[in-house]
Amino acid sequence: MTEIKKVLDLQTAKELLHEKMQNINLRRHCYAVGIVLRAYYEYYLEQGRGDELGSLTADDWEVVGLLHDSDYEITKDDWTKHVVTLLEWLKEYEVKEEVFNALSSHNAKITGIREPQSLLEWTLECCDELTGFIVAVALVMPNKKLGEVKVDSVIKRFDQPAFARAVDRSQITQCEEKVNMDIPVFVDIALKAMQKSSDILGL
Repeated sequence: MTEIKKVLDLQTAKELLHEKMQNINLRRHCYAVGIVLRAYYEYYLEQGRGDELGSLTADDWEVVGLLHDSDYEITKDDWTKHVVTLLEWLKEYEVKEEVFNALSSHNAKITGIREPQSLLEWTLECCDELTGFIVAVALVMPNKKLGEVKVDSVIKRFDQPAFARAVDRSQITQCEEKVNMDIPVFVDIALKAMQKSSDILGL
């Protein structure tokens, strides 16, 4: 008898994330990347780039963000297993090929499974570090709130190596080449999306 697989959608993705990741701050990072990817999807659509989105929906893009780091709590001590573990979990789900590919492209520098290729894959690659960087900027604001953060204050911090030292700025700024978007626009979309969901993100 053939096993009926769950369809991977927003609901089942959230359930999987919550099952596998207990740390609230790690979850919030996944929420943030999902929220921001949805915002980029909507921006690309508005800009007439729908042909680059293929058959995927805004929900699909958010699913990729939600799950991209879902195995991190389990794999953080062995980066060679990061994403590999997630892909094993996904064998129990019915997953769109483009979503599976996008998740496979995450952590490619370590796993070598799939280099980013599609617009979704490169947007994930560029915005993953950015969401964390924006949170870092919010945390040095007087009230530690996303609403206090401006695009200029984010970009200025790029040139301060001591600030959020672990963040690879080049991974963010490659948005100009990889997704054909100016850095201030790329930052603005992510920041506004995160500000609209500040309650969910705890900031």
